[in-house]
Amino acid sequence: MAKWCFVAKETTIKAVVFDLGETLLNFGKVETMRVFGQSARLTYDYLMSHDQPAGKFWWYFIRNIAAIRVRALWGNITGRDFDALSLLKEYGIGRGYTLSEEQWREVGWLWYEPLSRIAKVEPDIKETLAKLKGMGLKLGILSNTFISAGSLDRQLGQLGMLEFFPYRLYSYQFEYRKPDRRIFEAAIAKVGEPAENILFVGDRLGVDIEPALKAGMRAVLKNAYTNTGKEVPDGVWRIERIAELPAIIEAVNTDDGRRKTQGIGPDFAQGATPGRQRIENGKEGQGIRPSMSSVL
Repeated sequence: MAKWCFVAKETTIKAVVFDLGETLLNFGKVETMRVFGQSARLTYDYLMSHDQPAGKFWWYFIRNIAAIRVRALWGNITGRDFDALSLLKEYGIGRGYTLSEEQWREVGWLWYEPLSRIAKVEPDIKETLAKLKGMGLKLGILSNTFISAGSLDRQLGQLGMLEFFPYRLYSYQFEYRKPDRRIFEAAIAKVGEPAENILFVGDRLGVDIEPALKAGMRAVLKNAYTNTGKEVPDGVWRIERIAELPAIIEAVNTDDGRRKTQGIGPDFAQGATPGRQRIENGKEGQGIRPSMSSVL
Protein backbone atom coordinates (compact mmCIF):
# COMPACT_ATOMS: atom_id res chain seq x y z
CA MET A 1 0.00 0.00 0.00
CA ALA A 2 1.31 3.46 -0.85
CA LYS A 3 2.70 5.65 1.89
CA TRP A 4 1.60 9.26 1.59
CA CYS A 5 4.07 12.06 2.11
CA PHE A 6 4.28 15.84 2.17
CA VAL A 7 4.27 17.55 -1.23
CA ALA A 8 5.89 20.96 -1.15
CA LYS A 9 4.90 22.19 -4.62
CA GLU A 10 1.38 22.28 -5.98
CA THR A 11 2.40 21.45 -9.53
CA THR A 12 0.69 18.69 -11.44
CA ILE A 13 2.31 15.50 -12.61
CA LYS A 14 2.29 15.37 -16.40
CA ALA A 15 4.66 12.48 -17.09
CA VAL A 16 5.92 9.28 -15.48
CA VAL A 17 9.33 7.78 -16.25
CA PHE A 18 10.05 4.22 -15.12
CA ASP A 19 13.11 2.15 -14.44
CA LEU A 20 12.91 -1.38 -15.89
CA GLY A 21 14.48 -4.03 -13.65
CA GLU A 22 12.52 -4.72 -10.43
CA THR A 23 10.18 -1.88 -11.37
CA LEU A 24 8.30 -2.71 -14.58
CA LEU A 25 10.01 -6.08 -15.07
CA ASN A 26 10.60 -8.21 -11.98
CA PHE A 27 13.44 -10.73 -12.28
CA GLY A 28 14.10 -11.59 -8.65
CA LYS A 29 16.63 -14.34 -8.07
CA VAL A 30 18.60 -15.21 -11.19
CA GLU A 31 20.96 -18.15 -11.62
CA THR A 32 23.51 -16.26 -13.68
CA MET A 33 25.55 -19.09 -15.15
CA ARG A 34 22.49 -21.16 -16.03
CA VAL A 35 20.96 -18.23 -17.92
CA PHE A 36 24.20 -17.41 -19.71
CA GLY A 37 24.57 -21.08 -20.60
CA GLN A 38 21.12 -21.09 -22.18
CA SER A 39 21.90 -17.86 -24.04
CA ALA A 40 25.16 -19.27 -25.35
CA ARG A 41 23.49 -22.45 -26.54
CA LEU A 42 20.72 -20.60 -28.38
CA THR A 43 23.10 -18.25 -30.15
CA TYR A 44 25.62 -20.99 -30.91
CA ASP A 45 22.98 -23.21 -32.49
CA TYR A 46 21.72 -20.25 -34.51
CA LEU A 47 25.22 -19.46 -35.77
CA MET A 48 25.93 -23.08 -36.66
CA SER A 49 22.60 -23.33 -38.51
CA HIS A 50 23.77 -20.40 -40.63
CA ASP A 51 27.17 -21.99 -41.37
CA GLN A 52 29.17 -19.58 -39.21
CA PRO A 53 32.64 -20.61 -37.88
CA ALA A 54 31.67 -20.58 -34.19
CA GLY A 55 34.08 -23.42 -33.28
CA LYS A 56 33.51 -25.69 -30.31
CA PHE A 57 30.64 -24.74 -28.05
CA TRP A 58 32.63 -24.70 -24.79
CA TRP A 59 35.19 -22.24 -26.14
CA TYR A 60 32.42 -20.16 -27.69
CA PHE A 61 30.75 -19.95 -24.29
CA ILE A 62 33.95 -19.09 -22.42
CA ARG A 63 35.07 -16.39 -24.85
CA ASN A 64 31.70 -14.63 -24.91
CA ILE A 65 31.03 -14.75 -21.19
CA ALA A 66 34.54 -13.50 -20.47
CA ALA A 67 34.16 -10.60 -22.89
CA ILE A 68 30.82 -9.57 -21.41
CA ARG A 69 32.09 -9.74 -17.84
CA VAL A 70 35.20 -7.73 -18.62
CA ARG A 71 33.15 -5.03 -20.35
CA ALA A 72 30.64 -4.99 -17.48
CA LEU A 73 33.47 -4.54 -14.97
CA TRP A 74 34.95 -1.74 -17.03
CA GLY A 75 31.52 -0.13 -17.22
CA ASN A 76 31.29 -0.17 -13.43
CA ILE A 77 34.65 1.60 -13.26
CA THR A 78 33.95 4.20 -15.95
CA GLY A 79 30.25 4.73 -15.25
CA ARG A 80 29.41 4.00 -18.87
CA ASP A 81 27.49 0.97 -20.15
CA PHE A 82 28.59 -0.91 -23.25
CA ASP A 83 26.52 -2.11 -26.19
CA ALA A 84 26.34 -5.91 -25.90
CA LEU A 85 25.17 -6.37 -29.48
CA SER A 86 28.11 -4.34 -30.83
CA LEU A 87 30.44 -6.43 -28.67
CA LEU A 88 29.00 -9.67 -30.09
CA LYS A 89 29.35 -8.30 -33.62
CA GLU A 90 32.93 -7.21 -33.00
CA TYR A 91 33.82 -10.65 -31.70
CA GLY A 92 31.94 -12.44 -34.48
CA ILE A 93 33.37 -10.43 -37.36
CA GLY A 94 36.82 -11.07 -35.93
CA ARG A 95 36.04 -14.79 -36.09
CA GLY A 96 34.85 -14.52 -39.68
CA TYR A 97 31.06 -14.46 -39.21
CA THR A 98 29.10 -13.17 -42.19
CA LEU A 99 25.65 -12.19 -40.99
CA SER A 100 23.16 -9.58 -42.15
CA GLU A 101 22.05 -6.81 -39.80
CA GLU A 102 18.74 -8.61 -39.31
CA GLN A 103 20.58 -11.80 -38.37
CA TRP A 104 22.79 -9.93 -35.91
CA ARG A 105 19.67 -8.50 -34.27
CA GLU A 106 18.37 -12.05 -33.91
CA VAL A 107 21.66 -13.09 -32.28
CA GLY A 108 21.27 -10.20 -29.83
CA TRP A 109 17.73 -11.29 -29.04
CA LEU A 110 18.74 -14.92 -28.51
CA TRP A 111 21.36 -13.84 -25.98
CA TYR A 112 18.65 -12.01 -24.03
CA GLU A 113 15.70 -14.35 -24.62
CA PRO A 114 16.36 -16.79 -21.70
CA LEU A 115 16.50 -13.87 -19.30
CA SER A 116 13.39 -12.30 -20.79
CA ARG A 117 11.44 -15.47 -19.96
CA ILE A 118 12.26 -15.02 -16.27
CA ALA A 119 10.82 -11.52 -16.06
CA LYS A 120 7.42 -11.17 -14.43
CA VAL A 121 5.04 -8.25 -14.64
CA GLU A 122 2.02 -7.34 -12.59
CA PRO A 123 -1.05 -9.16 -13.98
CA ASP A 124 -2.88 -5.87 -14.46
CA ILE A 125 0.09 -3.86 -15.75
CA LYS A 126 -1.48 -3.11 -19.13
CA GLU A 127 -4.66 -1.88 -17.47
CA THR A 128 -2.59 0.32 -15.15
CA LEU A 129 -0.57 1.78 -18.02
CA ALA A 130 -3.76 2.37 -20.01
CA LYS A 131 -5.21 4.21 -17.03
CA LEU A 132 -2.12 6.40 -16.74
CA LYS A 133 -2.21 7.12 -20.46
CA GLY A 134 -5.95 7.87 -20.20
CA MET A 135 -5.11 10.46 -17.52
CA GLY A 136 -3.16 12.34 -20.19
CA LEU A 137 0.24 11.39 -18.83
CA LYS A 138 3.34 10.92 -20.95
CA LEU A 139 5.09 7.63 -20.16
CA GLY A 140 8.76 6.82 -20.58
CA ILE A 141 11.54 4.43 -19.60
CA LEU A 142 15.04 5.24 -18.35
CA SER A 143 17.13 2.13 -17.75
CA ASN A 144 20.76 1.27 -17.06
CA THR A 145 21.46 -1.59 -19.45
CA PHE A 146 23.88 -3.05 -21.96
CA ILE A 147 21.09 -5.03 -23.66
CA SER A 148 20.17 -3.71 -27.10
CA ALA A 149 17.15 -1.48 -27.57
CA GLY A 150 15.87 -3.89 -30.19
CA SER A 151 15.81 -6.77 -27.72
CA LEU A 152 14.22 -4.77 -24.91
CA ASP A 153 11.63 -3.26 -27.23
CA ARG A 154 10.87 -6.73 -28.55
CA GLN A 155 10.20 -7.99 -25.04
CA LEU A 156 8.02 -5.01 -24.21
CA GLY A 157 6.12 -5.62 -27.43
CA GLN A 158 5.54 -9.26 -26.55
CA LEU A 159 4.17 -8.15 -23.18
CA GLY A 160 1.85 -5.63 -24.84
CA MET A 161 3.61 -2.73 -23.12
CA LEU A 162 5.69 -1.09 -25.83
CA GLU A 163 2.88 1.06 -27.19
CA PHE A 164 2.61 2.87 -23.86
CA PHE A 165 6.22 4.09 -23.88
CA PRO A 166 7.09 6.45 -26.74
CA TYR A 167 10.01 7.81 -24.69
CA ARG A 168 12.70 5.17 -24.05
CA LEU A 169 16.28 5.84 -23.00
CA TYR A 170 18.77 3.01 -22.52
CA SER A 171 22.06 3.89 -20.88
CA TYR A 172 24.35 2.16 -23.38
CA GLN A 173 23.19 4.80 -25.88
CA PHE A 174 24.86 7.49 -23.75
CA GLU A 175 28.32 8.23 -22.41
CA TYR A 176 26.95 8.08 -18.87
CA ARG A 177 24.36 6.17 -16.88
CA LYS A 178 22.32 6.54 -13.73
CA PRO A 179 22.99 8.05 -11.22
CA ASP A 180 24.69 10.63 -13.45
CA ARG A 181 22.48 13.68 -13.48
CA ARG A 182 23.00 14.15 -17.21
CA ILE A 183 21.01 11.07 -18.13
CA PHE A 184 18.07 12.27 -16.02
CA GLU A 185 18.31 15.63 -17.76
CA ALA A 186 18.30 13.78 -21.09
CA ALA A 187 15.10 12.01 -20.05
CA ILE A 188 13.53 15.30 -18.98
CA ALA A 189 14.41 16.85 -22.34
CA LYS A 190 13.06 13.88 -24.30
CA VAL A 191 9.77 13.81 -22.40
CA GLY A 192 9.43 17.55 -22.93
CA GLU A 193 8.01 18.53 -19.55
CA PRO A 194 9.55 20.55 -16.69
CA ALA A 195 11.37 18.34 -14.19
CA GLU A 196 8.94 19.16 -11.39
CA ASN A 197 6.08 17.81 -13.51
CA ILE A 198 7.74 14.41 -14.01
CA LEU A 199 7.44 11.47 -11.63
CA PHE A 200 10.28 8.94 -11.64
CA VAL A 201 9.57 5.38 -10.48
CA GLY A 202 12.47 3.08 -9.56
CA ASP A 203 13.70 0.52 -7.06
CA ARG A 204 17.16 1.76 -6.06
CA LEU A 205 17.65 4.75 -3.81
CA GLY A 206 21.17 5.75 -4.82
CA VAL A 207 20.75 5.09 -8.55
CA ASP A 208 17.11 5.98 -9.17
CA ILE A 209 15.44 7.99 -6.43
CA GLU A 210 18.09 10.35 -5.05
CA PRO A 211 19.45 11.48 -8.44
CA ALA A 212 15.90 11.95 -9.76
CA LEU A 213 15.19 14.28 -6.84
CA LYS A 214 18.43 16.17 -7.45
CA ALA A 215 17.39 16.64 -11.07
CA GLY A 216 14.18 18.27 -9.84
CA MET A 217 11.81 15.36 -10.50
CA ARG A 218 9.40 13.78 -8.06
CA ALA A 219 9.98 10.17 -7.14
CA VAL A 220 8.31 6.91 -6.14
CA LEU A 221 10.25 3.97 -4.73
CA LYS A 222 8.87 0.57 -5.62
CA ASN A 223 9.55 -1.97 -2.90
CA ALA A 224 11.99 -4.69 -3.98
CA TYR A 225 14.82 -6.73 -2.53
CA THR A 226 17.17 -4.04 -3.84
CA ASN A 227 15.95 -1.59 -1.19
CA THR A 228 15.22 -3.85 1.77
CA GLY A 229 15.97 -2.08 5.06
CA LYS A 230 16.58 1.28 3.38
CA GLU A 231 14.93 4.51 4.49
CA VAL A 232 12.82 6.46 2.02
CA PRO A 233 13.92 10.11 1.65
CA ASP A 234 11.55 12.91 2.54
CA GLY A 235 9.13 13.77 -0.23
CA VAL A 236 9.13 10.28 -1.76
CA TRP A 237 6.25 7.83 -1.99
CA ARG A 238 6.82 4.11 -1.70
CA ILE A 239 4.60 1.51 -3.32
CA GLU A 240 4.27 -2.25 -3.52
CA ARG A 241 2.74 -2.31 -6.99
CA ILE A 242 2.67 -0.10 -10.08
CA ALA A 243 -1.12 -0.30 -9.86
CA GLU A 244 -0.96 2.16 -6.94
CA LEU A 245 0.34 4.99 -9.12
CA PRO A 246 -2.94 6.28 -10.63
CA ALA A 247 -4.37 7.01 -7.17
CA ILE A 248 -1.21 8.82 -6.08
CA ILE A 249 -1.10 10.94 -9.22
CA GLU A 250 -4.81 11.70 -9.07
CA ALA A 251 -4.36 12.84 -5.48
CA VAL A 252 -1.47 15.13 -6.39
CA ASN A 253 -3.24 16.54 -9.44
CA THR A 254 -6.45 17.56 -7.68
CA ASP A 255 -7.03 20.25 -5.09
CA ASP A 256 -8.57 17.73 -2.71
CA GLY A 257 -5.70 15.38 -3.34
CA ARG A 258 -3.11 18.05 -2.60
CA ARG A 259 -4.70 18.63 0.78
CA LYS A 260 -4.65 14.89 1.40
CA THR A 261 -0.96 14.53 0.57
CA GLN A 262 -0.16 17.47 2.80
CA GLY A 263 -1.97 15.96 5.73
CA ILE A 264 -2.42 12.53 7.18
CA GLY A 265 -2.68 9.74 4.64
CA PRO A 266 -4.41 6.40 5.17
CA ASP A 267 -1.35 4.69 6.57
CA PHE A 268 -0.33 7.31 9.11
CA ALA A 269 -2.95 6.02 11.51
CA GLN A 270 -0.99 2.78 11.59
CA GLY A 271 2.18 4.55 12.68
CA ALA A 272 3.83 5.33 9.34
CA THR A 273 5.48 8.70 8.89
CA PRO A 274 6.03 10.76 5.74
CA GLY A 275 9.44 10.21 4.19
CA ARG A 276 12.30 8.49 5.99
CA GLN A 277 10.30 5.27 6.04
CA ARG A 278 12.26 2.08 6.59
CA ILE A 279 11.48 -0.68 4.11
CA GLU A 280 11.31 -4.04 5.84
CA ASN A 281 9.38 -6.20 3.43
CA GLY A 282 11.43 -6.14 0.22
CA LYS A 283 12.01 -9.54 -1.33
CA GLU A 284 15.39 -11.13 -0.88
CA GLY A 285 17.16 -12.36 -3.96
CA GLN A 286 20.28 -12.37 -6.04
CA GLY A 287 20.83 -11.20 -9.56
CA ILE A 288 23.36 -10.26 -12.18
CA ARG A 289 26.02 -7.58 -11.60
CA PRO A 290 24.99 -8.08 -8.74
CA SER A 291 21.27 -7.95 -9.57
CA MET A 292 19.19 -7.63 -12.72
CA SER A 293 18.11 -4.25 -11.39
CA SER A 294 21.65 -3.02 -12.06
CA VAL A 295 21.47 -4.24 -15.66
CA LEU A 296 17.96 -2.89 -16.37
